[in-house]
Amino acid sequence: MSAVPQSVWVLSADGVVTLLAGSGMRERLWHPDSGTSWMDAVHPKDRDWFRRAWRRTAEERSPLDTIVRVRLKDAPDRFRHIKIIAVPVLDEEGDTEWVGTAADAEDHWRIRMREKLLARMAAVPVAHDLPEAFLTTAAAVVPELADAVAVFHVRGEPGGAASLTSTEGVGLAPGLPSLYPLDRDILWGATPRQVIESQEPRLLTFPPGEPPEDGLSKVSVRWLRRAGATSVALLPVVVDGRAVALATTTTCRGNPPPDEADLNLLQDVFQQMSGPLRRTMELQRIRDRALALQQSFLSPPSAVDGVSITALYHPADSAAEVGGDWYDAVRLSADSLALSIGDIAGHDLEAAAAMGRVNSLLRGLAYDSGPAASPAATLSRLDRIVQALDGPSMVTAVHAVIRRVAPHIWRVTLSNAGHPPPLLIPRDAPPRYLHDLTAPDPPLCVTDGLPRTDLHTVIREGDTLVFYTDGLVEAPGTDIGDNLRRLREHTEALVRARVPLATLIRRLLPPAQNRRDDIAVIALEARTGQ
Repeated sequence: MSAVPQSVWVLSADGVVTLLAGSGMRERLWHPDSGTSWMDAVHPKDRDWFRRAWRRTAEERSPLDTIVRVRLKDAPDRFRHIKIIAVPVLDEEGDTEWVGTAADAEDHWRIRMREKLLARMAAVPVAHDLPEAFLTTAAAVVPELADAVAVFHVRGEPGGAASLTSTEGVGLAPGLPSLYPLDRDILWGATPRQVIESQEPRLLTFPPGEPPEDGLSKVSVRWLRRAGATSVALLPVVVDGRAVALATTTTCRGNPPPDEADLNLLQDVFQQMSGPLRRTMELQRIRDRALALQQSFLSPPSAVDGVSITALYHPADSAAEVGGDWYDAVRLSADSLALSIGDIAGHDLEAAAAMGRVNSLLRGLAYDSGPAASPAATLSRLDRIVQALDGPSMVTAVHAVIRRVAPHIWRVTLSNAGHPPPLLIPRDAPPRYLHDLTAPDPPLCVTDGLPRTDLHTVIREGDTLVFYTDGLVEAPGTDIGDNLRRLREHTEALVRARVPLATLIRRLLPPAQNRRDDIAVIALEARTGQ
């Protein structure tokens, strides 16, 4: 037995362990003294499942073959992975005793654990869903390597002030206090700042429930006390020489802190997020450029006496792309203006660039045509030009000319090319859609020589006309008719509450989590007292 590379032991029926022979492992492992249980040698996290496995093996009288963490003799706060093989046998008196071996399995366990964790990281979602990527990473290390994990996105430019933004990258072992109080930069203190600036991991260890009060925020210290934490590891995620995320892991409820090998493994796992983070940053830069391009075409509405114009553009919150929505208002004379809104098919830089071309063409045609022009004729001219220049595959738009015909009366002539109907909000009547009078014409760029029609209406002082893109009323799996009805009812409720126009159009936007498309809105109100 002395020749085999394991320690060989016997566990008697009354729980006494006798080491028969063994290699150097015999001298390295902690041995229970009189009055202590051999289970005290097992890592606190492993005791429950190991006890169940032992009991099941005893009941079934079957061999036990597992890897468990066992306390070291010279460093009682450190543990090592040991492979235990044990079989139940009958002693001379007919009682069950155990004969087994214990072999060092630390290197084997770490290799397998690294492979498992990195395999999980290989399935990290695509970059535009970064919170889910953080969640996948957090779930990979809880509870094997940590009891709690929170990942924070570091915002700020290199060399400038940085701030931590909490993500949904949170993992929590059962029975611990909720990590939701960790929101809003609560870990932002001197110590995390040092870790981000140095780009070096740092491990803080302390007695259970007694974290240091300096270097961490007061809220995080309170949570660490409640959780009985014994350590906090701060691990920067570096992309292109810059710390773009900070992973924080904790051991709690008296569990021992990670050792140097654990810390290196954690760092390797979290650094695997650098790929998704890099792709996210690249997509965000592309989207920022597209938004800047799009915003450059959304000029402030021209001022005309007697009317107020309010507009907004809101990009989709859930996509890394930008669409082709636009609005415009151009003054044609002292008493008239052209107002338009539209949407280019597609969600990318090409759509944004096409939007700019179409918007500029329509703006020039409207100004050249003047206040007496037919919006239908203007859209027909635009359609011919865009198709001749090999423009986008489809464009929806509403183009309107508004002219003062009396001190408090404005005539509106508009043409609708496949766009959602404008919403008229009379001063003394419920809101209604203008398509109640006529159906919209087909979109632009779908056929040649299509005749288009004009729609005429009148607005008086206090009336409001709202133009919007389809992101306000269209959503997958819903009925457009129902959505239009809800928009009208919602608008009516806001009008009854006497909400100002700028506030009204902001409140028409759906909740951020429900937005799937860009939204543009432009509203014209005939002012009173003119």
